[in-house]
Amino acid sequence: METDWLDLPFTGPFDLAASARFIEGFTPSQSFVDQEGRLRLAFPASPSWEPVAALVRQAAPNGPVQVRLNAAPEDVPAVLSHVQRILSLDVDGSGFADLASHDPVIREVQALAPGLRPVLFHSPYEAACWSIISQRVRTTQAAALKNQIARRVGTKVAVPAGRNELPGIQLDTFPAPRRLLSLDRIPLLPEVKSTRLRATAEAALAGDLDAAKLRAMPADEALRHLATLPGIGPFSAQLILLRGAGHPDVFATAEPRLHQAITAAYGLRRPSVNDLAQVADGWRPYRTWVSVLFRAQGDLARL
Repeated sequence: METDWLDLPFTGPFDLAASARFIEGFTPSQSFVDQEGRLRLAFPASPSWEPVAALVRQAAPNGPVQVRLNAAPEDVPAVLSHVQRILSLDVDGSGFADLASHDPVIREVQALAPGLRPVLFHSPYEAACWSIISQRVRTTQAAALKNQIARRVGTKVAVPAGRNELPGIQLDTFPAPRRLLSLDRIPLLPEVKSTRLRATAEAALAGDLDAAKLRAMPADEALRHLATLPGIGPFSAQLILLRGAGHPDVFATAEPRLHQAITAAYGLRRPSVNDLAQVADGWRPYRTWVSVLFRAQGDLARL
């Protein structure tokens, strides 16, 4: 059932256009932007894991953000929380710009895309599934596999249209946990990855991949918890917590590309991970947000 336009509250600067341009370069994402700059999303939403869709709009940077949903009435509150988290609107961003006042490196990176916040996976569940699918294959190949799995065994859902428009288009959602568990084998994947995806689905249904639960834990405890899942190592655990659950203030110790970007930006000579972590301490309470900007700065420079 489609809703009317609903408000998505947020605090601090936010520019949907910057996020929409960035999400188009976020390889695992199945979301896309229409000609009016509105963002279209489709995904299975916990706790019901029913397929839902959203159309997000913002008339001007820092202006009101609104969303129309295609979701069952009982799922609307949970889906709104999903969309807020996907766009990092559930985090108080009022102090993010202040980091630039005492760090010229951060000022330069932030200037590439004012108002941009991290764009996340639709859920920690999808982040975990992506981590497994993408292991030992090129990112573009993994994205193609994820999309093909969605088309073959996922669910199509209609994205709401704006007022006085034709009906919205349909998008494929990644298969929900119960759908994966109903399959004898996940298509296109080797047996080991198929087995690990099924274990991920079981963990999601058990609540072990709940975003609020993961963010409520101390970060180290959450990472240890995630690393107990089959096929999830330190890099994947950090990806799930930071880009799936949306924890805003963790320094990723297992991301060499991030470390290289920080080393170059600050002109460091052979820093250790501890040295880089000390640099990142100056970004609190937005270490994840700054890290995402560093990881994406090459793409941001081309936006």
